[in-house]
Amino acid sequence: MASRKKPIVWSIAGSDSGGGAGIQADLATFHDFGVHGCTVITAITAQNSFAVGHVSVTPRRTLAAQINALDSDLQADVIKLGMLADEGVVGMVAKYLDSYRGFVVCDPVLSSSTGGDLTDGNLSACLIEKLLPRCDLLTPNLSEAESILNRRIKGLDDVERAAADIVALGARAVLVKGGHLTARNNQRHDYWTDGIDGFWLSGANVDTLNTHGTGCTLSSAIAASLARGYALPDALVIAKAYVSQGLRMGVQLGGGPGPVAHVGWPQQLIDFPSLSRRLPQSGPRPVFPSCEGELGLYPVVDSADWIKRLLACGVKTIQLRVKGLQGEALRKEVARAVALGREYGARVFINDFWQLAIAEGAYGVHLGQEDLDIADIEAIASAGLRLGVSTHTYYEVARAHGLQPSYIAIGPVYRTTSKDMPYSPQGLMQLRRWVGVLGDNYTLTAIGGIDIKRAKEVLLTGVKSIAMISAITQAENPEAVVAELMAMIDGAPSQ
Repeated sequence: MASRKKPIVWSIAGSDSGGGAGIQADLATFHDFGVHGCTVITAITAQNSFAVGHVSVTPRRTLAAQINALDSDLQADVIKLGMLADEGVVGMVAKYLDSYRGFVVCDPVLSSSTGGDLTDGNLSACLIEKLLPRCDLLTPNLSEAESILNRRIKGLDDVERAAADIVALGARAVLVKGGHLTARNNQRHDYWTDGIDGFWLSGANVDTLNTHGTGCTLSSAIAASLARGYALPDALVIAKAYVSQGLRMGVQLGGGPGPVAHVGWPQQLIDFPSLSRRLPQSGPRPVFPSCEGELGLYPVVDSADWIKRLLACGVKTIQLRVKGLQGEALRKEVARAVALGREYGARVFINDFWQLAIAEGAYGVHLGQEDLDIADIEAIASAGLRLGVSTHTYYEVARAHGLQPSYIAIGPVYRTTSKDMPYSPQGLMQLRRWVGVLGDNYTLTAIGGIDIKRAKEVLLTGVKSIAMISAITQAENPEAVVAELMAMIDGAPSQ
């Protein structure tokens, strides 16, 4: 027999006879994400695009038989909880989860978007008491969050406190969906927190009535992404992009609102959210100048001496990444690098030291993800500097997208021993995917483990720039390597 290849995700939820929500939406999502979906049906609903006409809760014996059948043969990597119908169902599911060690995503479905109650009136209190302590992620919409907290959430400014209070009730993390609140900057904003860290996900406001199954689809997309091995922050970004795509492409099938479309892995930037530690305020964001063309060969070096040597070879983009210098010695090194850039008409980026980059009038500054927490982004933009941002994961790309920098660095492409790149490699397939998503809107460069032998296959992904560190500075003849790489990049086929 063939060995297992697909991750397994369970949906413990109700059946929607109209096919737009519940387990039907979950299974369609699981298929798009390449995971195997199993179901434990908690209730059968008679509903269409107008209304819920009848709800029949699954008998406890039948519910237990479904759980036991799957547990004995098709154990879940991740479990998604949807409509749990009544206190008896909640109690039985909670009892099973006491011994389950995988990740649990709970979408606390209390009513249908078609306009009908799907649960009994006391379910919120039961969920809080029995289920929240076992939920790794709760994904309530606004009305569900209000029901759990027994208070109104009046606007976006109330959402962070509401999310923190839900975590305090026992959930390990919560994503409060803000789709029912007024759009800000023509975006819809969701907030995630685990009680310690937190961030906002902001996606385009899609003007559509075809929203049936939005919550089910989001939570099942998160569960499927987790089962595929993505970290939770990445899963949130991917799932929000998937739902935005589904909203944008949804069509009306019956007489009422249509369901969210299920059309495969999201691949267009218009669907991807931006990510911010703070709620985006109304009005314009900081604007960074463009890089005025592709970056081409992009060496990353640790001294102004290397900058002078490589600019003399015809390099037009270079980064100074200084380690070990401080005070006046550091300032002089940065000042010399900036002066060399002006002398050779080159784009010299300063890594990390954004204050010095501003003070010395650098062409641009490059920031890693950790630097984004402490850098004054508005000051960099006000000074007219270009901004480059390092990214590796979906979370990090979404964070960069929120800043709209002058360029985005993607890496590491290959495994590297550099302490500056502790991440696992992305590989060529993921690089190609990022080029497809970002390439029409951002200047990109690939970085990490790229040498002269690998450069050609990297360029075949469609990326127009390669950032290199040791492949140049540790070569026996750096000038010859630079000449070969520049010719290779200039001759790379356009996509």
